[in-house]
Amino acid sequence: MEARLVTDITIRELCENFTYNKLEEKGIYGLNNKLIIQPEYQRNYIYESEKKDVAVIESILKRYPIGLFYFNEREDGMLEVLDGQQRITSIGRFAIGKMEIIDEDGVPLDIDALSDEDRELFFSTKILVYICKGTRTDIRKWFETINIAGIKLEKQELWNAVYSGPFVTEAKKVFSNSANSNSQEWRCYIKGDLRRQAYLHTALKWVCHSYREKDGDLAVRKYMQTHRNDTNIKELQDFFDAVIDWIEQHFDVVHDEMNDVNWGKLFDNYKESPKPDQNRIEELFNDPYIGVRKNIYEYVLNGEKEKSLLNIRVFKDDVKKVAYARQTSEAKKQGTSNCPLCACGDNNNKTRIWTFKEMDADHVTAWSKGGATDIRNCQMLCKTHNRAKGNR
Repeated sequence: MEARLVTDITIRELCENFTYNKLEEKGIYGLNNKLIIQPEYQRNYIYESEKKDVAVIESILKRYPIGLFYFNEREDGMLEVLDGQQRITSIGRFAIGKMEIIDEDGVPLDIDALSDEDRELFFSTKILVYICKGTRTDIRKWFETINIAGIKLEKQELWNAVYSGPFVTEAKKVFSNSANSNSQEWRCYIKGDLRRQAYLHTALKWVCHSYREKDGDLAVRKYMQTHRNDTNIKELQDFFDAVIDWIEQHFDVVHDEMNDVNWGKLFDNYKESPKPDQNRIEELFNDPYIGVRKNIYEYVLNGEKEKSLLNIRVFKDDVKKVAYARQTSEAKKQGTSNCPLCACGDNNNKTRIWTFKEMDADHVTAWSKGGATDIRNCQMLCKTHNRAKGNR
């Protein structure tokens, strides 16, 4: 890949006929329509939400360097931004009066409120640009390796670049578009930033039916490679919609933990299961002893068979020590084992006093039957009996 350094492009030239799409939150064209600011493989504009847009403008007005820019020169002579899209969009938005900075007195200033001297300083500032030329494969490989401007690429942003094409373009219109009215509903069930491709990544994981991190990543990449030239995303969207509909049909109340649940996996495993008891779900959410609340959904869907999903809070050490001391004192007075189950037996352990380390805490009334995890419901059992006790 060839690259040449260009040092004479001013911000005035860069922003000539700058076009910004507020609906999709991205810059479209600059350099008098010769520069494509956000090609399909670029991430969405995120500087505004992270307040870095103001820092870019302030740096220019203070004559601080704002770093190198990289453009790709296409065969048709058009340029497209390889790196610097966020900064260019911030510069362009300020140039056309779509954003403000705050002066030292806390007063908001747009481009028209600047002094003539500062406005000229802004527009006459020159940027440093490397213009690169190579094959599409060269460009995508180069883009895949860069990490400039201090914001690490999310893996889905990276894959959008590597597998750019009609499929990614159409998918981003649905799953990366903050103007999509459905995105407010989806945020209840999906964790992450829509603009950083979290929703698209989730939709792809669901349709690939692969949920372990390593295997899931490979499956998503294979799916994107297979479909990269597709002009519609019907399979992807239909499956995503089916999962969302299933969630809403099975669970009446929205909890914050819902956006951290692997819904695609639950849909695959339990889509034929009946709707769970909603009162039981609320009862579990109000239980202070459940350690992993997001797993309540899987727990009720599988018939409450896997208690380990909930990570029921264990007895604290001070509670166990109190229970051990109480039981040991009583056992010594009675000449029996301090393990109540050993004391009921007929073998040599009937009178054995176990050490604290040889015993485990146990619920007298099982948690699944409403037993609390407190001193009133704690008993110490020898490890053998504790492992053997049922209703766990």
